[in-house]
Amino acid sequence: MFDALVALLSGNPLLLLFVITGIGHLAGRLRFGSFSLGASGILFVGLAFGALHPEFRLPSIVYEFGLVLFVYMLGLSAGPSFFSSFRRRGLRATAIVTGSLATALGIALIVSRSLGLPGPVAAGTFVGALTSTPALAAALEFISAHASGGELESVRALPVVGYSLSYPVGVLGVMLAMHWAARLLRADVRAEAKALAGVRQPIINADVEVTEESVFGRAISELFPKGGTRVVVSRLLRGQRQMTVDGSVTLLRGDVVTLVGPEPDVNAAAARLGKPSGLHPHLDRSQIDVGRFILSNKKIAGRRIRDLDLRRRYGATISRIRRGDVDIVPTADLVLELGDQVRVVAPSDRLDAVGEFLGDSYRTLGTIDIISISLGIALGLLVGTLSIPLPGGFNFQLGFAGGPLLVALVLGYLGRTGNILWVLPYNVNVTLRELGLLLFLAGIGTQAGNALTGAVALIGWRVVAAAAVLALTYSLGTLVVGYKILKIPMPILYGLLAGIQTQSVAVAYANERAGNDQANIPYAMAYQTAVVLKILLVQVLLNLLGPFALVG
Repeated sequence: MFDALVALLSGNPLLLLFVITGIGHLAGRLRFGSFSLGASGILFVGLAFGALHPEFRLPSIVYEFGLVLFVYMLGLSAGPSFFSSFRRRGLRATAIVTGSLATALGIALIVSRSLGLPGPVAAGTFVGALTSTPALAAALEFISAHASGGELESVRALPVVGYSLSYPVGVLGVMLAMHWAARLLRADVRAEAKALAGVRQPIINADVEVTEESVFGRAISELFPKGGTRVVVSRLLRGQRQMTVDGSVTLLRGDVVTLVGPEPDVNAAAARLGKPSGLHPHLDRSQIDVGRFILSNKKIAGRRIRDLDLRRRYGATISRIRRGDVDIVPTADLVLELGDQVRVVAPSDRLDAVGEFLGDSYRTLGTIDIISISLGIALGLLVGTLSIPLPGGFNFQLGFAGGPLLVALVLGYLGRTGNILWVLPYNVNVTLRELGLLLFLAGIGTQAGNALTGAVALIGWRVVAAAAVLALTYSLGTLVVGYKILKIPMPILYGLLAGIQTQSVAVAYANERAGNDQANIPYAMAYQTAVVLKILLVQVLLNLLGPFALVG
């Protein structure tokens, strides 16, 4: 029976893939108290299948394609916020990444010497616990440059042994550290994530009568300056006439304005203008109406609201935007994305024209721009192949993960180049990202599980123990110091730690714990720096321990 199952699954890689992902998804939904594996359940089921039989091994292209797709979609979504955040917090994030990895190096030295791990095995354990395949490649290159003759093959196998055993420990260790740190520090991760995203401040409407003399005759742009408020004046009732407004309109005594924005901001603005009105113009649809449209017109996606000139074209005002699961108060400089749900206030007879201008087609959103995706990923893969000289005569490459991520961050920030729209609708991006993660987890699981049995026989518990101590200690230390001393919100710390770990599973777990994508931006900020530092630090570790010191 077992032989028949092996023959069936090993001869049908697609069947094996979907069996692993199906069982893994079910395993990820199991809860142990407040802890669950989530998407990473697929990884551990893949490991189990790979360890069960050597034929249960998915082709390398499965996890390579999945990883490229995941990091590219992640970069596109994080690009705009990544660069704006980097200007404010870049140096701080770099310092955290450097300090965290330097600590990890110190722990690796102590633990490796205490357990008597050979230098090459310790290097493999170090990069495996930090889940860095590029750093493993750097360790192998370092050993190849220093070994010769018959010793090369045997010594070069040792880092692979350490990596194979410590990789799953590193994945699980970081997730456990996230879970335990939140409990230890009594951090409500989901509440903090909602606060950071502004979800705790619901967007409301308020009809206000202008009665304060200090605002009579003043323009709306003066009362609500660019960047100084999150309130939109969506319409104005003057006498019996309703109208949409722009920044040039001045307020008069007795005007009734409809304010839209987060509740605290609307309340503060209402107090400045006057008093609540007994009239409710936002409920009167006879002259001015409200429409909700899906932005599907690719010609205007990636452009700022001010560039649409809706006021001149249609006498219309955008009062709010829903992107994904979050409501956004629009500003003139907000860049629109495909899939945005746009709420528009306009004269009743012009509302249909506004909908046609924006597109309002779910079918159009369901199509994927193959040209922009192919060009972007191809460019990322080319960047990943570039060799960057390092001190000591070594070369560094970003690889098939770092290259696409870097390019996607830039393209996501640019939004569009001429007629090429790089960004994708939110729902399409999320779907492709999840697909990429699924393929990566299943593929890398069977690859690592395949080598696990032999590695255990060679090295045993020492590598697993070293990896567990390293992953848990440095991760918990980073979270505790960041939260208690540096006062960084836990969702941001989760993203930074996932980026330091260069681990897509960790950022997916962090997003699940937070209930949104809050961890993506700090993940992207930390990722590139961490990739480079780990490549350098594993060579430092080999120098300190001795690449051929077979201790114990």
